[in-house]
Amino acid sequence: MLQDLGSQDARKTKLIAERVSRHGSMDVVHLGDADMYQMAQLGVFEEVDLKAVPNAATIIPKLRKPYSIPHIFSAQIILYNPDKVSGVTGFADLWDPKYKGRVAIPDLNYAVVTFGAALIAGGSMSNWEPAKQKLLDLKKNDPKIYPSHEQLAAALKTGEVWIAPMWLARGYMWQKAGINLAHVVPKEGAIPIVFEAAVPKNAPDKANAWAYLNAMLDAKAQQGFADRMGYVPTVSDATLPAAVGAQIGFSPADQAKFNTPDFAYQAKQLPAILDFWNKEFKA
Repeated sequence: MLQDLGSQDARKTKLIAERVSRHGSMDVVHLGDADMYQMAQLGVFEEVDLKAVPNAATIIPKLRKPYSIPHIFSAQIILYNPDKVSGVTGFADLWDPKYKGRVAIPDLNYAVVTFGAALIAGGSMSNWEPAKQKLLDLKKNDPKIYPSHEQLAAALKTGEVWIAPMWLARGYMWQKAGINLAHVVPKEGAIPIVFEAAVPKNAPDKANAWAYLNAMLDAKAQQGFADRMGYVPTVSDATLPAAVGAQIGFSPADQAKFNTPDFAYQAKQLPAILDFWNKEFKA
């Protein structure tokens, strides 16, 4: 088995370039949910063969999609240094003047940070417009924007910054690496992200591709990802140790408040979101 560890953008480019070819170069494609949605709209994926992927029967119902299987998931929460920060309840704390100069913003998460800003400004997952002014207001708090998650983690470790919106799975990995962190699921509702896998219509070896997807949904594999990477299982038969579940999981009440992205809206607005982010928020 050969693995191509390139970026999601590189995988998307390859899918688009090869979609008219009779034989593609990829049997299985891994993408985040928003990118997977965009590619699915181009009709490049097979519908999941439920007979060839029997473990699909255990997928959590809300995570089911016809064109992909959900591999692992997490959600954007608020990470903070418990020695410096207390009483955090959600996204709105990033605007608290007492944290001026200590707020970290992950540049790579611009879309989900924008949606978080929209939620506390009266917008929704289908209306990011109110986020513009809210993000401009955040600039008054002198946030530090980090181009990579690794740089953000280093800043949290040294105490350069104290609080940040981030995927809970990342926070779990950083805690395991020795960074002093705690987290809170935002009272506004966390924004989930699901990493998915799909089989292109022109995959050269579809039989093995379906077998691979089935293995990804195996309960033991899902438990392994949870322990090592902090991502929550997407299947109902993968139970976690209580200690791990408490660190990476989301209660039924948390899940009921999830703000699931409107992928059609996001796909349409993403260029404008990025343009505003680069030219006005980061300027």
